[in-house]
Amino acid sequence: MPVDTASVEVTGWGRTAPTTAARLVRPRSYEEAADAVLDCATPGARGGIARGLGRAYGDAAQNAGGCVLDMTGLDRVRTIDARDGVVVCDAGVSLHRLMQVLLPLGWFVPVTPGTRYVTVGGAIGADIHGKNHHVSGSFSRHVVSLDLLTADGEVRTVPAGTDLFDATAGGMGLTGVILSATVRLLPVETSLMSVDTERAADLDDLMDRLVATDHRYRYSVAWIDLLARGAATGRAVLTRGEHAPLDALGARARREPLAFRPGRLPAAPGFVPEGLLGRASVGLFNALWYRKAPRARTGELQRLSAFFHPLDGVPHWNRVYGRGGFVQYQFVVGYGQEEALRRIVGRISRRGCPSFLAVLKRFGDGDPGWLSFPVPGWTLALDVPAGLPGLGAFLDELDEEVVAAGGRVYLAKDSRLRPDLLAAMYPRLADFRALRAELDPRGVFTSDLSRRLSL
Repeated sequence: MPVDTASVEVTGWGRTAPTTAARLVRPRSYEEAADAVLDCATPGARGGIARGLGRAYGDAAQNAGGCVLDMTGLDRVRTIDARDGVVVCDAGVSLHRLMQVLLPLGWFVPVTPGTRYVTVGGAIGADIHGKNHHVSGSFSRHVVSLDLLTADGEVRTVPAGTDLFDATAGGMGLTGVILSATVRLLPVETSLMSVDTERAADLDDLMDRLVATDHRYRYSVAWIDLLARGAATGRAVLTRGEHAPLDALGARARREPLAFRPGRLPAAPGFVPEGLLGRASVGLFNALWYRKAPRARTGELQRLSAFFHPLDGVPHWNRVYGRGGFVQYQFVVGYGQEEALRRIVGRISRRGCPSFLAVLKRFGDGDPGWLSFPVPGWTLALDVPAGLPGLGAFLDELDEEVVAAGGRVYLAKDSRLRPDLLAAMYPRLADFRALRAELDPRGVFTSDLSRRLSL
C-alpha cells in the first residue's frame, strides 16, 4: 500500500455537492497507483476514483465511503521534443507547470480552460475545452496516446482513435486511472496575447458578430450580462485574441519574449457573508463591467494569465459565494437552435439569476469522446449562488429546454442533473456503459457522480 493515506472530507470546486468522507491515497509511482487500485477492488472497499487539483465543480472526483486517488504526486514531465512540439508527462502534471516548462522553449498547451490549475489527467478525463474550440477542438484531440491503469491492475497504452481512448476522453475517470499522456503542443513566439475587445448591444448583436468574425481568431469568448433585460437582454463584452508575434512587442518586452510571470492577488477570505452576491450587487457589477469595456479596441497586448485565467490570480475565489457554494451550469445547443438559446437567455434574465461569471462561446466540430461535451453549436456557462430560492426546479426546466433542442450539459461541472435526461443528451452512453461493464465488471472505478447518474 502507498504510504500517503489519510481519511479526508472531499467536495467539488462549487462546494455544493455534499461533502463526503473518503480514504485519500497519494501514490508517487505507477506501482503504488496499481497497488491502490487493487486495494480499491477488495470486497467492501467501495471502489475508487482519481482526483487531480479538485477543480471539477460538482461530484465527479468524490467517492463517499470509498477511495480517492490523489494523482498530484505523479507530476513528472518525462520528455519534451522541442523540435516537433510533443511532451510526455505524468497525469498529475498541471497545465500551470507545463506552461512554466514549455513557454521558454516556444511551445504552449494546445487547449486551456478558464484555469491552468488542472492536471493533464483531469484535462483528458473531462475532455476540457477552451476559447479555441471552434479552431482546435477539445484537449483530447491533441493527445497522441495515454497510459491507463485499469481495474485489473494492468497498465495499457491506449492510442488515439481506439474505443478505449474515446471512452476515456470525457469519461470522468470511470475507465481507469490515467498515468501519463503524450500531447502535441502549439508553437508560439511570445508569452503575450494580442487582444481585440468590443461591446455587443444585445444577444442577437453578439451572435451576429461571432458568426461573422470568429473565423479570424484562434480564441474567442463573450462575457454576458444575464441580469440585463428588455432591449439590452444578452448585452455582452466580446474578447478575441491571438498569440502575439515577436514583431508586435516593444524593445523591452523583446528581451524576454517568452517570460511567464502570472500575477497573484490576495486570497478570497475564508468567510463571506451569505447573500453578498445578490441581484443588486451583481447587477451593479455587471452594469459597471459592461460600461467600462471599450466599444472597440484592437491589438491590446495582455499577459497569458490575464487573457486565459484571470480568476487564477485570486486564490480560493470560489469562497466569494459563501458557505452555500455555487452551481456552475453549462449547456450547449446546436447551430440552428438559436431560438432555443434566446429563450433560455431570456428566462435566465427574467428570473434574475445573479451571475457575474457568464460566458458564451461557439463550438466547432464535435470531439470523438463518447461522453465529451462539445458539439457544434453555442455553449453558455454561468455561475449562480446555490442558495437562490427555487434554483433546482428552475435548472430542471432549463435542462428540459436543452434536451428538446438536442443539447446537453457538461458533466465536469454538473452537480444536480436528473439521470433520466442523460441518455438523450449523450447518444453514446449505452456504448460507454457496455465498455465499462466489460473492462471493469466489478465497478472498481466509481464516484458520487457515477452513482448519481448511473454511469
